[in-house]
Amino acid sequence: MNCARSGSHPVRERPRAAVASASAARAYAVAVVRDQWETPYRRAPEGALVDLRLVVSELVSNALRHGGGLTGFDARPEAVGVRVVVRDASDRVPEAVAEPGTFPEGEEHLERNAPGGYGWPLIHRLARDIRVERLPGGGKAVSALIPLTVPRED
Repeated sequence: MNCARSGSHPVRERPRAAVASASAARAYAVAVVRDQWETPYRRAPEGALVDLRLVVSELVSNALRHGGGLTGFDARPEAVGVRVVVRDASDRVPEAVAEPGTFPEGEEHLERNAPGGYGWPLIHRLARDIRVERLPGGGKAVSALIPLTVPRED
C-alpha cells in the first residue's frame, strides 16, 4: 500500500513483525525510520538512532518487567522524528524516582533497596511529548516522540 505524504515521496508499507522483545522492537523502530521517515534529502543521525534504540529498549523492558507483559508495540513517523507506542497489561502509571530528566542519586535511592530507577528518567531525557494513557479494556499505552532532526539539549 503506497500513500503519499503531502509534498514528499511515497511511503512504503510499514514492515510487519511480531514484537515480543526489546530487540525486535528496536529493529522494527529503526526499520520505520529507514523505510518511512528518511528520504534522499533527510537522514537520521546515528546519535538519534542510538537514542531511539535506548528509549525503545527501556519502554519495552518496563512493560515486560513491571507492566504485566507487552501487549502491543508500534512506531510511527512524525515530522521531527518517530513516535513509539508501547502497550502493556498494567493500569499502573510509572512513578518517577527522580524529577523527569534527572537520575536517582544519594542515600534515599540506595535505601529503597531496589535495582534500577534509571529508565524512566532516561526516557524523559531522550524523548519528548511523553504520554501515559490508561486503556478502556485495561492496561495502558506509553507513547514518546524521539526527535531525529534536532540535537537534544543537555
